[in-house]
Amino acid sequence: MNLDQTKSSLELLLTISRELATTLELREALSKVILLSMQNVSAERGSLIAINANQEPIESVIITEGSRIVPTTKEQATTILEKGLAGRVMKTQQPVWIADTSHDERWLQRPDDAVEKSGAKSAMCLSLKARDQLIGVLTIVHPQPNYFNEEQFALLQTIGDLAGMTIHNAALFDSLQASNQRYQELFEDSIDPIFITDLHGKIYEVNRQGRECVGILNTQNVYNMRDFHTINWQEVGEDFIHLVAGKTANYESEMECLAQKLIPVEIHVRKVMINNQEVLQWIVRDISERKALDSLREDLMAMIYHDLRSPLANIVSSLDILNVLLPPDDGQIKPVFQIAVRSTERMQRLINSLLDIKRLESGQPITNLKSISPKALIIESVETVEPISTSKHQTIVQVLPARIPRIEADESMLKRVVVNILENAIKFSPMEGKIEIGCQREGKQLLIWIKDSGPGIPDEARDRIFNKFTRLQAKQFPKGIGLGLAFCKLAVNAHGGKIWVESTSGHGSQFNILLPLKQPAILNT
Repeated sequence: MNLDQTKSSLELLLTISRELATTLELREALSKVILLSMQNVSAERGSLIAINANQEPIESVIITEGSRIVPTTKEQATTILEKGLAGRVMKTQQPVWIADTSHDERWLQRPDDAVEKSGAKSAMCLSLKARDQLIGVLTIVHPQPNYFNEEQFALLQTIGDLAGMTIHNAALFDSLQASNQRYQELFEDSIDPIFITDLHGKIYEVNRQGRECVGILNTQNVYNMRDFHTINWQEVGEDFIHLVAGKTANYESEMECLAQKLIPVEIHVRKVMINNQEVLQWIVRDISERKALDSLREDLMAMIYHDLRSPLANIVSSLDILNVLLPPDDGQIKPVFQIAVRSTERMQRLINSLLDIKRLESGQPITNLKSISPKALIIESVETVEPISTSKHQTIVQVLPARIPRIEADESMLKRVVVNILENAIKFSPMEGKIEIGCQREGKQLLIWIKDSGPGIPDEARDRIFNKFTRLQAKQFPKGIGLGLAFCKLAVNAHGGKIWVESTSGHGSQFNILLPLKQPAILNT
């Protein structure tokens, strides 16, 4: 190549480089690369398929004579990559120069390649890369065989090197635009109000639900999140310092909506990056229905307690009188009578637990504290549930040390906790199953455990089962109203203790109760 040709080629490449540098949209970038390549090697047809990291087509353009763009589907591009010359180049990542397409098996013959139509052609195909990553395959075709020469092939490779980064950047921009579009659609279509603010709570952007809720028509006026609800500063920190540090805050509040209407809401707020800027994203959930349901449940609990307590007291009194009147050795009546007594006692425990839940949730302290023997409490609890376990032919094993420290507790409440968990263990364990209950000293605390042989509790439900009205949905779990374990947690926490469950799916569960010892510890046998 002489000096004039070299100068001409450099000027050409500089022009191409400038042209490509002005393009960010992917389809436009592909079209420019094809047109520039066709013009500078005198070709009349070209195609470029952009691919992702999995070598799947993300965009494709075919240009024919007269710069006409031929519509191409993703399925057509996939077929070309699977069967055509472009696919071979993509796999080998080696450029191919075909002098005569009619004598080369690598060329995928099309109907217009027939002799009576356009006939044999010449073609060049090469892979485009950016940062050593394959990002596309470029094919240039001339209607005459043996048309291209070494200089044109080298020039096309140089154009391909320049085009690789342009297509890579355009693909990234296209992906970013698509992501922004998806985010905007999700943002606008969310059923919850969403507010985007700066790190001081000033509102930048509001989605449709948010605008309808608080009546913001635009964000040109200066609004702040504190204008519409009471912020829990303990959760977010003074001047949002916890959020700025990366903490996610969740709290309940009331939001002032249109017409000064206050609605109960749950706020979820955290720091996010949007367009390389740190902002706060506030997701507001209307919990009016949940609050109404909670209120209905509370009213139902109160009704159950008050409406059942009086007739139950009459039943208990009647059973006491019957116990005196019945013949002591009547083998037929006595078992039936005992069933009635046990069922009545269970109803009393349930109703008392309802009352205790109300008291403990309102923050009332335990007033009936006294020194009790954990060993005696466990033995009495087992005796209470033994008739139920016997009916299922289950074995309850007691693991009790000879000397157990005393604890200070509300004996009735704590016994109901142990009985409740034992009843659950019996309910979940199979016929002829084994249940273990025991206790041991751990430093200044006493550990009580109850282990069953049931199906186990799923990992995601281990904390949730201690919430009110929570029931496991699988078929192997018996139904209930979901208050028993909620009462247990409230009662144990009120005693300054801790309750948790350890479980392996298919191998049963172990409930653990950790309680503080009475000081000084008095050993009790």
